[in-house]
Amino acid sequence: MEKRKKPLPKEYGRHYDYRLLMIVTVLSCFGLVMVYSSSAYTAYYDYGTTAYFFWKQLVFTIGSFAFMIVVSKIDYHTVLKFSPLFYISSIILMCLVNFTGLGKEVNGKKRWLRIGGIQFQPTEFVKIAMILMLTVLMVNFIKEIDKLKVNFILLVVLAIPTVLVLKNNLSSGIIVFGIGIVMYFIASRRTKFFAVSAIAVVLVLVLARAFPEVIQKLLQGYQASRIQVWINPMSDPSGKGYQVLQGLYAIGSGGLLGKGLGNSIQKLGFLPESYNDMVFSVVCEELGLFGAIAIIVLFIYLIERLVYIAHRAKDLTGMLIVSGVMAHIAIQVILNIAVVTNTLPNTGVTLPFISYGGTSVIFLMAEIGLVLNVSNQIIYKK
Repeated sequence: MEKRKKPLPKEYGRHYDYRLLMIVTVLSCFGLVMVYSSSAYTAYYDYGTTAYFFWKQLVFTIGSFAFMIVVSKIDYHTVLKFSPLFYISSIILMCLVNFTGLGKEVNGKKRWLRIGGIQFQPTEFVKIAMILMLTVLMVNFIKEIDKLKVNFILLVVLAIPTVLVLKNNLSSGIIVFGIGIVMYFIASRRTKFFAVSAIAVVLVLVLARAFPEVIQKLLQGYQASRIQVWINPMSDPSGKGYQVLQGLYAIGSGGLLGKGLGNSIQKLGFLPESYNDMVFSVVCEELGLFGAIAIIVLFIYLIERLVYIAHRAKDLTGMLIVSGVMAHIAIQVILNIAVVTNTLPNTGVTLPFISYGGTSVIFLMAEIGLVLNVSNQIIYKK
């Protein structure tokens, strides 16, 4: 890990990037509103109160904000000393989910770990652990980052948790792998290689969308049925295509300005996961195209702030941490909106800061805390 060349400014630990803090606060508050609106019917039907999920999410959000402040006060170089421990712990947790009775199965997939009365998704911890571990390795090997030996080491470190996550969670596996690729792109000097790779990926996606039947023939079983539903949700309207269709109905019925906050019809027992994976559909139905664009603009501004901080970070370590967080949030937002609009096959991924989920918001806030710490150490020259 490279040594700090400049002393910390006197302002260290006293000031935050208030714009980043503001946008995270706005997104979190909007998320609380949408969690209440989209979950009220289900909460009342199952628990006898419309605010059941709202209060739980509020507690998680307040606790996560406090956690974010604490993390932002800890020098990120100190946090990185524990990255091997975090990395190994994330692998152990994923093994417990996949191969022991501690893993809780929901909708046919083991994604939750239950230990005593505590239940959470280790995949969220894997994401931040991967960001920290790859940062340490890339900084240590920065002079040899493009050599085959280093590439192999980085690939193995990235592949182990990715494979464990992919076993039951395709979307999170894509996100974890995507984080590694973006961070390597930032550290590498292989601009031509990445340019060609990016063009190839875009071309594959375009061809997959234009000729999905070809992709379907290459797959079997569950994945093939997913592609079939992606091609034509009406092929199984009461089965695997049900959620996709209900989400599209919600989006289409919202129009320009929507039906008004709280007036969604699809959330009344028709749209599965209305307050979780599919919350963007409810946003479109209640707030219309205007609300959808507003949410997208907020996320674009959030990404812009992360890029701004990464570009001005005082060292490579800070830049890679912020780049990893930026990659995580950007990929997850794109995947969620693409799935909800049926641009990509359904993979089950939440919308950061908006969807219901305690584990997600805790680790997202931890990542933002690290970014705030990086921004605190930026030295601006007059």
